[in-house]
Amino acid sequence: MNDLFSKTPDREILSVTQLNRQARQLLETHLPLLWVEGELSNVSIPSSGHWYFTLKDDQAQVRCCMFRNRNMTVRFKPQQGQHVLIRARVSLYEGRGDYQIIAEHMEEAGSGALQRAFDELKHRLSTEGLFNEAHKKALPKIPRHIAVITSPTGAAIRDVLSVLERRFAGIPVTVIPVAVQGKESAPQIAKAIALANRADLFDVILLTRGGGSMEDLWSFNEEIVARAIFNSQLPIVSAVGHEVDFTIADFVADLRAPTPSAAAELLVPDGDEWLDKFIGFEVLLEDALLRKLAQLQKHLHHLRQRLRHPRERLEQQAQRLDNLELRLKNHIKNLLSRHQHQLSQLRLRMQAHHPQVRLAQMRERLNAAQAQLHKAQFTYIDRQKLRLATAARMLNTLSPLNTLERGFALASDAQSGRIITHQQQVQPGQRIHTRVAGGGFHSVIESLDP
Repeated sequence: MNDLFSKTPDREILSVTQLNRQARQLLETHLPLLWVEGELSNVSIPSSGHWYFTLKDDQAQVRCCMFRNRNMTVRFKPQQGQHVLIRARVSLYEGRGDYQIIAEHMEEAGSGALQRAFDELKHRLSTEGLFNEAHKKALPKIPRHIAVITSPTGAAIRDVLSVLERRFAGIPVTVIPVAVQGKESAPQIAKAIALANRADLFDVILLTRGGGSMEDLWSFNEEIVARAIFNSQLPIVSAVGHEVDFTIADFVADLRAPTPSAAAELLVPDGDEWLDKFIGFEVLLEDALLRKLAQLQKHLHHLRQRLRHPRERLEQQAQRLDNLELRLKNHIKNLLSRHQHQLSQLRLRMQAHHPQVRLAQMRERLNAAQAQLHKAQFTYIDRQKLRLATAARMLNTLSPLNTLERGFALASDAQSGRIITHQQQVQPGQRIHTRVAGGGFHSVIESLDP
């Protein structure tokens, strides 16, 4: 039998070292980096700084190693029983032939998964613009009514109410109770925000709760809460957890406060400062009132000096009335006198224009005109007689007859009667008429003398 096996040809015989090496190479090349979640046990940290531990769940376990150059980036020290999430590569320790995983990164299992979900949602909502400052609403300087959305039994509401009472007592505060952690808390918070907006009672909302782990605060990282905050018409102050805690609600809210107490201080002004301001305003108002009162008193005194007793006013009015009465009587008297004078003038004018008077005047004027006419006729006749005599004398002086008396003769053409004034107007044989003093004669021209 042994001979039979010894004669089998082409057998490949591996040493244990070779086997473990090939197994390690096979694991490392065929299984890439992967994430493994489990509970830490058998944690060992030697002086080299490397971490050795076992990662297990309720049914299996695997040896793990995390070298110093990798575990230096881990923010916590591994503890027995701690639940972690590891990014690792599969390998094999050749010296013992132990299958193991080499950790590259380690984080707490719960917070690590939540952190990835947080980062993913934060990036998506930021890309949509839910964190933009342009969407942030201003807070009222002095709120009329504050809505506080929180657990009614938590420490946060006690801190908020205490600070509000201390800083500015008298502002109404309504607590809208919700669960601040657990599966049902996020829908309750979103519904409470919508309720506060519909109530038409509040002018600001405080969304708050106390500190806790990331899992405890996770309700404020839910998308339903983020969108409810973004859609709110009322400004929202987010104060979730401690100062180092940041939630999605903080980024979407109009204002993020590091703690519930800080949120209360941001919501209302300092009452003492306002009281000091009011006291200052009261002093200024009192001074202004005193100055105004002094001015009014001065004005009143001036009016009193100008004000007279009604009797004096009545006496003045009575005197003025008497003066007006006298003026009226004088005016009426003058008016009557003027009218009487006008009436007398009209009567005289009417008498002067009476028909009988007018007729007598016309008769007198007619007689005078007739006398003037007779006189003018005689004067005219005498003037005309004088003119006629003068003209006769002038005519007689200029008459050709008188010229004829002095030995002159007047010759004219016997046929046409045209006066002959030049020798050229006659010719031999022409009959002419010659007028001389006492008469005339006809003759015939025989010849012309040079």
